[in-house]
Amino acid sequence: MLDVRFPGFSNFPQSEAAKDLRPRRATRSALQPVRDSFVIAPGVPPPAGAVCRTFVTADGVALRAAVWRPEGAPRGTVCVFQGRAEFIEKYAEVAADLVGRGFAVATFDFRGQGGSQRLLANPLKGHVDSFDDYRRDAEAFMRQVALTETPGPYYALGHSMSAPVLVALALRQPQWFERLVLVAPLIGLPLARAEFFARGLATGLGRLGFAGAYIPRGGDRIMALRPFERNPVTRDPERYGRSVALIAQEPGLALGSPTIGWVHAAFRAMTATALPGVPESFRTPTLVISAGADRIVDPRASERFAARIRGGGHIRLDGAEHEILMERDPVRELFWAAFDAFVPGSRTLA
Repeated sequence: MLDVRFPGFSNFPQSEAAKDLRPRRATRSALQPVRDSFVIAPGVPPPAGAVCRTFVTADGVALRAAVWRPEGAPRGTVCVFQGRAEFIEKYAEVAADLVGRGFAVATFDFRGQGGSQRLLANPLKGHVDSFDDYRRDAEAFMRQVALTETPGPYYALGHSMSAPVLVALALRQPQWFERLVLVAPLIGLPLARAEFFARGLATGLGRLGFAGAYIPRGGDRIMALRPFERNPVTRDPERYGRSVALIAQEPGLALGSPTIGWVHAAFRAMTATALPGVPESFRTPTLVISAGADRIVDPRASERFAARIRGGGHIRLDGAEHEILMERDPVRELFWAAFDAFVPGSRTLA
């Protein structure tokens, strides 16, 4: 079995000058606790019919999950894996679309974001030592929630950051998912020169002991609250406004900038996912859907990755920004048409 791992900075020395910038792990009693309910905001459709629950990973991190069930016998379960800084409530409309297609739905908030437990003294810092931490979250979610509380067959729908996590997970547990749909996957960055510079900077600063510091020009500012006109993820003002309203209602859902260590971990994950032999060894039928106007990840890298997967397919939605599932109705309709054609048992909504 091919095993994809994502090394981090765990074994790198920390400089004396940077001690105050390291991710200070709080004691368990001081950690921001996991949230065991949903956030309801005025004017935002709630996660109707969902059951909120919590579970604990093998390394002791408490995470928040949600499960939806359709009326009648489910056609299977779609497991939704979120992107960076996202949370369950943001996917209420997506879950409703899937339930309307006859599927049960299960999702969760990754460690350090949404309603799951924060692990640093500053809860706004987006940090992991390695994307292996996210894979552990996903494994615990599957074992404790999806596989035990919802019926098969199981399909995975992963956005952005979740793509390398799902690839690693499906290689380790190929029996879990019948099919994967990767949406705007984190496989490469838009500008090769910028990626090369950022990768070198993150590696160098991490080795100097700054893994827990915010990225240059980053900070506690919540990017999801920027004005709609300046957002780089969707062209739909209503759906963008829902996320803003949810965070305004409960700021504890939000996340600030990533740390240098997180960026380094992301680069390592992208590299490991695209190594020679990794996509070629993948046996789970996979549909990659990229956004033609994506300013966060590189749609061309997504297309190249899909071409290397046996049984892989790629669709590019021109005019779509990074968050395809939060885009305008015409873009979402194209997405759902592709999903319905690819996932067995999916039925088009009336």
